[in-house]
Amino acid sequence: MTSINTNNSAMAALQTLRNVNNNLSSTQSAVSSGLRVGKASDNAAYWSIATTMKSDNGALSAVSDALGMGAAKIDTAYTAVQSSIDVVSEIKAKLVAATEDGVDKGKINDEIKQLQQQLTSISASASFNGENWVSSSGAGKTMSVVSSFIRTGGGVSVSTAGYTSTAGDLLYAGGAGILDTDVTASNVTGSLSTFSISTSNTKGDIDGLISDTETALKSMTSLGSKLGSLQKGIDLQSDFVSKLSDSIDSGVGRLVDADMEEESSKLSALQTQQQLAIQSLSIANSSSQNILSLFR
Repeated sequence: MTSINTNNSAMAALQTLRNVNNNLSSTQSAVSSGLRVGKASDNAAYWSIATTMKSDNGALSAVSDALGMGAAKIDTAYTAVQSSIDVVSEIKAKLVAATEDGVDKGKINDEIKQLQQQLTSISASASFNGENWVSSSGAGKTMSVVSSFIRTGGGVSVSTAGYTSTAGDLLYAGGAGILDTDVTASNVTGSLSTFSISTSNTKGDIDGLISDTETALKSMTSLGSKLGSLQKGIDLQSDFVSKLSDSIDSGVGRLVDADMEEESSKLSALQTQQQLAIQSLSIANSSSQNILSLFR
């Protein structure tokens, strides 16, 4: 039966066209954005996971920056320690020379004074962003850098790496550091950074100073090893954070990125379906016109 009031064929064709247009719109959006899950309504579970992981990746980027800052601090401190070791080694060599008979201790003392000035200058300039890891008013200073961002079931946290300094971890510590502690040599006053020698000092006095420099070198070598271990840890953590960030990006992509080959094929098919649905609707609408021929 054909009715002029109800065109079931046209309604069916129109419904098909609407469905095709909706699918086509979704596919075109995926093609243009590169995302098959661009909003929560596309896939609430995947969208939620991807949003959280993208947020974590942003935090990892900040951790990476902080690791770079921490590495710079440690590099600065390590350079100061290494340079100080070189200078103290020079002072030790001058003291060894001072034990020789007939040597001019006054001239050697002048050379030692120049080296001592270098020591204080190195320590004072070993500051990065206002933080000095080798010089402080006293021990007990916390040396730390951000090392990682951790997500657990209970939330998120940021961990740090470092140590709380002791007198052996500072070149200068208000009279308790490696280089500003009073020497133990007899008939000599001051620290390794301030002592003086003269013709009145005996070989025994100089030997005591040499022993003090050897003790300082051992302490600075230990400090250099500690800083080196921390450097290595930060380098490894930086590499891990970089790889973890890439892994998260890849994982998020698997959840929400569109398969462009699939979407391209789907787009072509839907465009063809759209054309066919339009033709079908046109044919269904023209059927009503055919009724007129019955009354001619």
